[in-house]
Amino acid sequence: MTYRDPPASSGRFPRHLWLFVSVAALATLAGCSSKAPQAETARPVIALPVKASDGAVVAQFPGEVHARYEMPLSFRVAGQLTARYARLGDAVKKGQALAKLDDADAAKTQASAQAALEAAEHRLVSATQQRDRDDAQAKQNLISQLQLEQTHDAFAAALAARDQAKQQLALAQNQSRYTTLVADRDGSITSEQAEVGQVVAAGQPVFGFAWSGDRDVFFDVPEDRLASISVGQVGGVSVSALPGKSLAGHVRDIAPAADPQARTYRVKLALDEPSEQLRLGMTAEVSLSAKSSAGDGVRIPATALFHQGDRPAVWVVRPADSTLELRPVTILRYGERDVLVNTGLHAGERVVMQGVHAVSAGEKVAPIAPPHPEDAPL
Repeated sequence: MTYRDPPASSGRFPRHLWLFVSVAALATLAGCSSKAPQAETARPVIALPVKASDGAVVAQFPGEVHARYEMPLSFRVAGQLTARYARLGDAVKKGQALAKLDDADAAKTQASAQAALEAAEHRLVSATQQRDRDDAQAKQNLISQLQLEQTHDAFAAALAARDQAKQQLALAQNQSRYTTLVADRDGSITSEQAEVGQVVAAGQPVFGFAWSGDRDVFFDVPEDRLASISVGQVGGVSVSALPGKSLAGHVRDIAPAADPQARTYRVKLALDEPSEQLRLGMTAEVSLSAKSSAGDGVRIPATALFHQGDRPAVWVVRPADSTLELRPVTILRYGERDVLVNTGLHAGERVVMQGVHAVSAGEKVAPIAPPHPEDAPL
């Protein structure tokens, strides 16, 4: 707005009033052009209350589900495999026939042993009758003492021969029975190692067999982490095929020597209550917790850690006005995914978990939960 002097001939409007009106108009225009200040908008940040931790170190290892007892099944005698009644993956019952060998030779051996036993029993009958006659005659002094002794010797030999023939027959019957491979307990077939028509030796594996019932999880541990694991230690197991389900167990066995190729130690964790849905060979994740010597503190995810100069710090949301405060902390231990804080934080305080490089001190924020539950702090 440009100020102009009033016309000289204008005597009806005084000069000082003209100036007052001009100043008022300028003030009015300036007031119309200004806007009312807007309220500060709270910035959404991912922030959650922290929890106290006992400082336990949680180690995770990949594993595999196995039966407590796994062993090969084989024939006790040699022969040609003529039939196989079980297949890979079959569940079998105790006493069920699994495979059979050619039993022609075993049958002949058993028949020969049976005939030998019958002959021995016939000789024993004759020797018994002769002994009885000679005993009667010896009482009447009709035979010499030498003849009586020879009769008793013949009877003892016939009795021993009969007993030997019995044992030979029992052995032949066992050999004949061993030509059929029978499951000695409930379980499942885990592998097939011989085909029909193949000649197998005594003790040569024909099937891989896993007992029913108890289940273990096998996992390998590097030597630098073996000291934190002990027999009887409690652990948790999660199976990818059973999402949302956690199984409890305890360490049952630790291998005394390392694997020569992998240089790791095989650890077996026994499941306390194995699920019926568990199948052999399923992949699992084993979590073992061990008390740390560092002490107790507050556990936060590694993404929540910031730095104030050369000192670690975290962004804390003030509960009074929801503004941010950069607070220095001391660290007990750095983990793979989390950090154990010793001092500077208290359980229940709300800490920014993600995006710590995009906020500033004194900024007003609106805490929100992470979009995915797995992003929450441990």
